[in-house]
Amino acid sequence: MKKNPLFDIFIGNDSVFSFVKAILAVCFALIIVYFILLLTGYSPFPVYGALLKGAFGSRRCFGECLVSTTPLLFSGLGFAIAYRCGLFNIGLEGQITVGGIAAAFIGYILPEMNPVIHVAACIIAGTLAGAFWGFVPGYLKARFGIHEVISVIMLNHIAFKIAAYLVSMQGPMKDRLDDMPASPIISDSAKIVRLVKGSRVHWGIILAVITAFIIWVLLFRTRLGFKIRSVGKNKYAAETAGINVKRHIILTLSISGALGGIAGAVEILGVHYRLFAAFSPGYGFDAIAVALLGMVHPIGIIASSFLFGILRSGSVFMQAMYGVNKDMVSVITAIIVLFMGMSAPIGIMIKDRFKRKSHGTSG
Repeated sequence: MKKNPLFDIFIGNDSVFSFVKAILAVCFALIIVYFILLLTGYSPFPVYGALLKGAFGSRRCFGECLVSTTPLLFSGLGFAIAYRCGLFNIGLEGQITVGGIAAAFIGYILPEMNPVIHVAACIIAGTLAGAFWGFVPGYLKARFGIHEVISVIMLNHIAFKIAAYLVSMQGPMKDRLDDMPASPIISDSAKIVRLVKGSRVHWGIILAVITAFIIWVLLFRTRLGFKIRSVGKNKYAAETAGINVKRHIILTLSISGALGGIAGAVEILGVHYRLFAAFSPGYGFDAIAVALLGMVHPIGIIASSFLFGILRSGSVFMQAMYGVNKDMVSVITAIIVLFMGMSAPIGIMIKDRFKRKSHGTSG
């Protein structure tokens, strides 16, 4: 059989082929939205140009892109580690919420102190809150067999209602000196320092990238990561090999929730400086698309979270310039998820086609 070098590079190599499929998913999404824009009376290329200008047109725009990237990266990593264990954590939005609640509380209740200590205390509080919100569905699944999707959806709504109550007019975290339904502003020592003057981008983006490399090491260079992936591949085989499946389900969902909690904490400490009832615009739900597009690999998620940061930042300018509803970005996200969900069977079809073509050439 005659060897095809392109097949060996782009399709024969599973790692490279995974990223090829991700790129194709984005391209297909943009093509479909191109026709949607045409049918609704818009000129697609100027609209896409405005989308890019909204993300890269100025220092402030690029800063906003990175501001959105930060929680998306944390929560995307949270979804990915759960997915690697065979778990579907769609409760990251609730975990972000409780992480933000805990960070805001520690941020304003403690007096001014060393900024490093204060920020660390707030992030630890958010991490623990998120971890607990992940532990609960993990325990319910391991102990009683309750599917994690059901329990995390319920916990999402509980977290939203708790946040709304805490900053309501009679809520215990309501700022009595302000009519807004929000907590008091956190102390200056609890605020994460911003990286660029005139922009909201802060040190949280650096922490997020470092966390991505830590998760990569955890998943692919440690025994714990091997066990997590083994449970995800085949829990019965893992159990036969002596791995405590229930323990790793609980631990993995706790780690996943902790990452969501960090996302919420960093969003409060670096962007809002106080708790609002709905301070997250859906980062936890977008994390699913971010993780799938990044092939649930920490390094891939860095790139995919940046792409979604571009979409979020650019959509505002796109709407302002051409009147295209910024929810069109949600359409792009949904199409990407659709194509990524179809990537496995499509990938098999492409490989089979190339193999048949190679066999036919050799014959």
